Amino acid sequence: MNIKLAVIPGDGIGPEVVGETLKVLDKIGEKYGHTFEYNKVLAGGCAIDEYGQCLPQSTIDACKAADAVLLGAVGGWKWDNLPGSERPEMALLGLRKELGLFANLRPAMVFDCLSDACPLKPEIIEGGLDIVVVRELTGGIYFGEKGTKETDLGPVAYDIEQYSEMEVRRIAEVAFDMAMKRGKKVTSVDKANVLESSRLWRRVVAEVAEKYPEVELNNLYVDNAAMQLVRAPKQFDVIVTSNIFGDILSDEASQITGSIGMLPSASLATGNFGMYEPVHGSAPDIAGQNIANPMATILSAAMMLRYTFGLLEEADAIEAAVKKVLDDGYRTPDIAKEGEKAVGTKEAGDLIVEAI
Repeated sequence: MNIKLAVIPGDGIGPEVVGETLKVLDKIGEKYGHTFEYNKVLAGGCAIDEYGQCLPQSTIDACKAADAVLLGAVGGWKWDNLPGSERPEMALLGLRKELGLFANLRPAMVFDCLSDACPLKPEIIEGGLDIVVVRELTGGIYFGEKGTKETDLGPVAYDIEQYSEMEVRRIAEVAFDMAMKRGKKVTSVDKANVLESSRLWRRVVAEVAEKYPEVELNNLYVDNAAMQLVRAPKQFDVIVTSNIFGDILSDEASQITGSIGMLPSASLATGNFGMYEPVHGSAPDIAGQNIANPMATILSAAMMLRYTFGLLEEADAIEAAVKKVLDDGYRTPDIAKEGEKAVGTKEAGDLIVEAI
């Protein structure tokens, strides 16, 4: 395949971890006969410095012309004093809207050799942990009507949670399709005992489930789901939920792993187009020091090969290489304990390339 990628290195450690990821993709191309074309564009704080805005039209156009987007991270202290609507992080919302990225996939997995980093008791995660949170990304309270008004109680602010059947149906189909390739179990999370929008959510998810008789569907209220994630996380396979609940639960699930520097993510549009990025932020305090962990971004590239391009063997090769490097005892400083082999960003990338 000839794959055209829009690459947004971003801010902080973004350029470093993206650089190592491109080395890995080049090795995959060499081994499996693919070519990767990289169009590097700006978004976030660096785009503010260059263009005066966090998401230039040229970046949007480049992303739309690409087969997929690889993103490092955006944001940093340098731009903290900007108004909210002008901050680097607004580039992410803009990209989601412009590219139609409605489904966010957040795996939460524990590598056996890193299981001691998990804050839960060992017996709770014994045998491994592998969960995917499928979060609806472009609807709900974040995008609903909002404002302020005067009332008898004085000034009030409001945000409206709103979903259409179409929005719920398409995210549910993503979750069930994913479950068919995994453990064939979907947990739908809502607050149907209180919210009308959640009652619609539950009804539509049940309708979608009828098309997937092999997949087991369970429903949980969000408060119970949050409790179950720390009490018995292995009961979950695929979790599907709304924008605001997914925002919270995916962070909780990632913290269970104890190593946020290891976690990839994907945001998908109709037709498998996607933007792929690590869960971690730009970490400006360690930028340029060759100590950032590139594995989350590298694993995000593996997700890209799997979900957008259907290159399962190539994706497996990247994930196996990361696992081998970890099993061989190599650690970046964020996950290294005393006495372990601490390596820098570039060396970690080189070791993964060598393992491939």
